[in-house]
Formats: sequence, structure tokens, C-alpha cells
Amino acid sequence: MLNLTHWRLVVSIADTGTISQAAENVGMTQSGASQALAQLEKHLGMKLFSRSHRQMVVTAFGEQVVEQARNMLMHHCAIRDLANRLGGPGSARLKLGSFPSIISTLLPKILRSFHQRYPDIEVVALEGTDEEVEEWLDHQHIDFGVVLNPEPARHAIVLGRDAWVALLPTTHPLSRRSTRQGVDLSELVHEPFILATGGCSVHAQSLARSRSLELTDIRVSVQSWDSACALVREGMGIALVPESLLPEQMKGLRALPLSPSVDRTFGLVRSTDTSVNKAADAFRQHVNVVKS
Repeated sequence: MLNLTHWRLVVSIADTGTISQAAENVGMTQSGASQALAQLEKHLGMKLFSRSHRQMVVTAFGEQVVEQARNMLMHHCAIRDLANRLGGPGSARLKLGSFPSIISTLLPKILRSFHQRYPDIEVVALEGTDEEVEEWLDHQHIDFGVVLNPEPARHAIVLGRDAWVALLPTTHPLSRRSTRQGVDLSELVHEPFILATGGCSVHAQSLARSRSLELTDIRVSVQSWDSACALVREGMGIALVPESLLPEQMKGLRALPLSPSVDRTFGLVRSTDTSVNKAADAFRQHVNVVKS
């Protein structure tokens, strides 16, 4: 079976004019090189070299083959350089931390497309609260983390933005209000509340406290946004929910924007560890392209 060694041998014979020197250049014995050349010429059905006074002279056909072999070897080297530049050691493992709602919505598509482009790089997604993700980043336990409302100095790749909305049962008096008018958070703080967190420290209570308000009637606390929406539909209370996580089926529910609006941003932040490898560079570049 022909391989790259055959073509390296052909080029080396053309360059040196001797089979003995060419054999040494490619790491073969002289007898092995002679056998390899004979095998190649038999496979091609034509002579590549003529023997003359211990010299190997390239035939007319051989000149064309040598030129093609040089191009083949040059392209092979270029491919290896590209693999070394982008893929590092050939395989790698990255750890990515995120809170539940992003792991279940945005990340699967990003991770699938990254795996298609870099099948030798494994990305392990770890689920935690936003505070846990920040701790993992601080202690360099993960290579990347999805964080809420990242500061500009962190150079985050913004994965998405959405607004907080008040989710009400359609039987609630406020549900008759127009979307344009919206609802002020101060109008909601004494309502029966389903406190949904989504695994994050930013939620209805923290938003209320940021405005010197306090939810006074929290009926139940849940992590799942789906559970919160189901409880609101059952008439157990109202909730604040990110607009992007509203259920597709809104029967029995009404969503009103907050006025003034309150938004949240979630972005991908790289660990402060300066020794992260080329796999991390490839992942960041991929996410940047996907989200641009």
C-alpha cells in the first residue's frame, strides 16, 4: 500500500540523485528504499527514474510525478500546521459552568455546532447557581462560565438579553391592563407571589429590594420557570419571569412588561487563568462567531 513515505522517497531521490542518500533522508534502508521505489513504479506502470552510473535520473513522466508529490507533501505539512495551530494536542477537555435555564435553552445548540467543528474537544457543561458559577470562575475550576449582567471589564460574549415580565393568571384584575401601559413593580409587591429563581440570585425579591421594596406574600419558592408558570396558571399567585422563558402555550396566562422596564444580560466569561490552552481559544472564537 502506498503512503507518504513513498512520495517523500521519490522527492528525495530527485533532489539527491542517489537512492542511498534518499533512503537515509527518509529513514529507510537502501534495500527497503529500492523495494519501495520498485513497488511504486509497478503500481504506476511507468518508470520514474533511469539508472545511469550510480545516478538516478528523473524520467519525463517522473518529473511530473515529482512535482505533484512536492505539492502533496507541501499541502500535508500545511494541514498539520493548521491542526497544531487550532487544535493543540489533538484532543482536549473544557469545563463550562452555567445556571439551569441557559444550559437547557441556549447552550445545547452552541455545544452541538462546536462539537461538529472540533470533534476532538470535549466540553463538559456543569450546572450551578449564578453564584456558584462565579465561585468556580474565581477558583479557576472551570474554563468558562455563563454569568448574569457581566461588567464590561470582563469582556464577556453576550449570549442574550431579555426583559423581566409580570406573569399573571387571566383572572387577575391587572391582566386587563394594556401591554403598552405595563405594570410598576411597586404594584406587585403585596400580591401573592410565586418566587421563581431559575437557579440565580437575581429574581423578583432581589429586584424588589434593589428598589427598596419587599415582596410581602411569597406563597412558594421554585427554581424551575416551568413550575412557576404552571402555579401561576393554577391561580396560586403571580410571578416575575424572563420574557424569553415564557411558555409557548399562554392559555390562562397574561404577561405584562414592567414599567419602567428591567432587563437582564447573560454572557460567556473566560476564566482568569492565563494558562488556558488553544482549545479554549477555539471555543471562545466559535461562540463569538455563532452569536455575532
